[in-house]
Amino acid sequence: MSRTVLIVEDEQTVADLLKDYLQTAGFEIHIIDNGDEVVAWVRQNIPALILLDIMLPGKDGISICKEIRTFSSVPIIMATAKIDEIDRLIGLELGADDYICKPFSPREVVARVKAVLRRTEGDKSNSEDLISIDKEGYRIFIQDLDLKLTKVEFQLFTILYSQPERIFSRDQLIQKIYQDHRIVSDRTVDSHIKKLRLKISRAKPNLDLIGSVYGIGYRFQSPTSY
Repeated sequence: MSRTVLIVEDEQTVADLLKDYLQTAGFEIHIIDNGDEVVAWVRQNIPALILLDIMLPGKDGISICKEIRTFSSVPIIMATAKIDEIDRLIGLELGADDYICKPFSPREVVARVKAVLRRTEGDKSNSEDLISIDKEGYRIFIQDLDLKLTKVEFQLFTILYSQPERIFSRDQLIQKIYQDHRIVSDRTVDSHIKKLRLKISRAKPNLDLIGSVYGIGYRFQSPTSY
């Protein structure tokens, strides 16, 4: 498993400080100081996690996060000096796994990196033990129990499952499922999610795989109750 952390930071002193602390914690480090170089590097390499500053020369961190999420679910922690809630929500909708605000303690960054990796790696192993997917048959099994999903329910589940803990807005889910651009309301998504949760609970009572994030959307969360 990769132990490489990609630090995307244009302030050399900050990048070097994070590098020293993360190397001491056992990680390998690669540093990029220009936003235009990040996506190509990530396509060619498989980092364990990305520490991504929002304000960068070239492409900004929000654009980079959005582009990476089109082809990779690598954990991303965004670093920002902007603390207003709008920037936080935009980043989360684009797929950031966590935030840390500048100025920060390098020890806190190391702790956040370890916590995100524990969560994402744990989600993957737990999920694979519990869930199996038949893509050709549009079927989801929870410990060999067929959930008997509709096509839309199957699509919702697999989209959320593909990137554990990533928050998908209702609009993002609509765009991914209804690619013919038909007009679909948020309530339609909520209705499908409700039915999906009901089928999961019938198969495994007390198992809550689909989490709600108030005012934003939904995410696949760690299967802890089985």
